[in-house]
Amino acid sequence: MTDASANANNIVRAVFLKIDPEVTLRTVDSLDLRAHAKVSAVVGVPLRQLQQRRDVTAFATTAPLAAVRGLLEVLSLAPLEKTIELLGDHAESPTYDQLSEAVDQLLALGSSNDDVVAVLAYAVGASFPAAPHCRRLLEERPEFSLPALPDVVAPAVLAAPREVSAEIREQRRNRREDEKRKRKSASSARPPRPTKAKGGSTRPDAAATKPASVTPPTSEERRRLLLTPLETSRFDAEHPLVGAVLVVEIPFDAHDPDQPDVKSKDRPVLVVAASSEELLVRPIYSNPSPARTLFQPWRRVGLDHVSYVADERVVVANAGLEPVQQLGQLTTPEWNSLT
Repeated sequence: MTDASANANNIVRAVFLKIDPEVTLRTVDSLDLRAHAKVSAVVGVPLRQLQQRRDVTAFATTAPLAAVRGLLEVLSLAPLEKTIELLGDHAESPTYDQLSEAVDQLLALGSSNDDVVAVLAYAVGASFPAAPHCRRLLEERPEFSLPALPDVVAPAVLAAPREVSAEIREQRRNRREDEKRKRKSASSARPPRPTKAKGGSTRPDAAATKPASVTPPTSEERRRLLLTPLETSRFDAEHPLVGAVLVVEIPFDAHDPDQPDVKSKDRPVLVVAASSEELLVRPIYSNPSPARTLFQPWRRVGLDHVSYVADERVVVANAGLEPVQQLGQLTTPEWNSLT
């Protein structure tokens, strides 16, 4: 993950430390998180925990990024639509001054600082073209500045062994001995198994036996990816390219002072949704990080090194797929292990 990507993820998390916790809790309480196919566990479980535990700080700092991004999109949906309306023809790629003016108009119409912060942070996390201007507004305007994320101490991998009293150990030993005696008694009560006699067979008449019906194993179904409302309106989760591993041009989300003229890079990606104009992809990197998952089929699809697929989703242009190199297609088990 680049420093810019890591910074974008930090912004997405830190916004929940800025917004009034009551606003966040009212929003998550309004969601229907009952278990069904449209809500994956990686998103649904953290949101249900937030509904129950009411700890916004813990959610912001420790929940999977997919859950944090999803809730942020819900928070930003209404003010984002107003901002797009205010920008008009400039909504696709506004200048800094145009965006700043739209933000001031949004506040004048009754939106809160929390609304504006949610929109700016979501635009940064979703890599909108105006993301650099949104970063600048968050950094330069004191009413929008985000607090630093607290250091989170990761739990130990192995818990300290529990002390077990001699009395409990003796009870467990007696239980095991009782189970052994019961199994031995049940074994001795069974009728003897038939043995094959010389010159004959103990097999029953084939005509008197019926073959047991065998239920063929059901094929594994591909798990449906949970898209945010905005992604659902833009992309098709059943597009033929979903599950494909492509090499596409990924734009950088920040300026690199060492390479000022380089603004993008060809990178392998996993397509998670698509339309005729755009692809929604998860970039694949050669370096691990906490926000990346081991991409197990890296060798099968032709990559020359161990690779990791990012949690973040990036929108790239789908220009007829002429210049795109397709490396392979994920199998259903491979897809389900990553969603």
